[in-house]
Amino acid sequence: MLLITFIFAAGFVLIHLFSRYLPFLDNVPRSRLLSAAGGISVAYVFIHLLPELNKHNEVLDRNIQSDALKFFENHTYIVAMIGLAIFYGLERMVKTSKKKQQEKNNLDRASKGVFWIHITSFFLYNSLIGYLLLHGEQETLSGLVFYFIALAVHFITSDHALREAHKEIYDRVGRWLLAAAILAGWVIGITWKVNENIIALLFAMLAGGVILNVMKEELPEERESNFWAFAAGLAGYTLLLMLA
Repeated sequence: MLLITFIFAAGFVLIHLFSRYLPFLDNVPRSRLLSAAGGISVAYVFIHLLPELNKHNEVLDRNIQSDALKFFENHTYIVAMIGLAIFYGLERMVKTSKKKQQEKNNLDRASKGVFWIHITSFFLYNSLIGYLLLHGEQETLSGLVFYFIALAVHFITSDHALREAHKEIYDRVGRWLLAAAILAGWVIGITWKVNENIIALLFAMLAGGVILNVMKEELPEERESNFWAFAAGLAGYTLLLMLA
């Protein structure tokens, strides 16, 4: 399984490095393939991610003994909500910075300071995804395949959003850091098993981030998404997950 997880980690790396060359990303109306990818990501959130979040909630309920941490019992979903709010705040920060840069410097990108804050948050996000290749709930090859498919299409759309926000600095620096983050998380997974309580909390934060990032890419009106392609991706991937 170690070799298999490395192959999937390498696949994530290649997506970050080469998704810029996909010709359909800038199409308006949105490519049917990209809308279908959005449907796959949403199906993953509701059919796999949220039930897994409940499992992590059970881990915390079982393990937490300290009165100081009792707050987290039955509150993993609040942590996920906090994760969603953090990533929403990051998106607002990027948009505000981009608007100021346009007005003051006639630049169609966020400031470098905002870039580093944004890319650091996604570095941590990707590191956890790499770590969960080894220590997530997907213990079979089919589980890993579904995990890879859902996050691969998610990475394609999130890479596109990051490139739109930060332009050339994302291609020059950002994509390499996010690719390295996947490998860093995978290496940590080999060398060190993080306490399951910490992983439960981090997973909840990740879940909130995934939900926000998936929905913000598919729902904005200016994307002119194809509903039927979105619905086909949603239904098809849901069926595969339920039959697996």
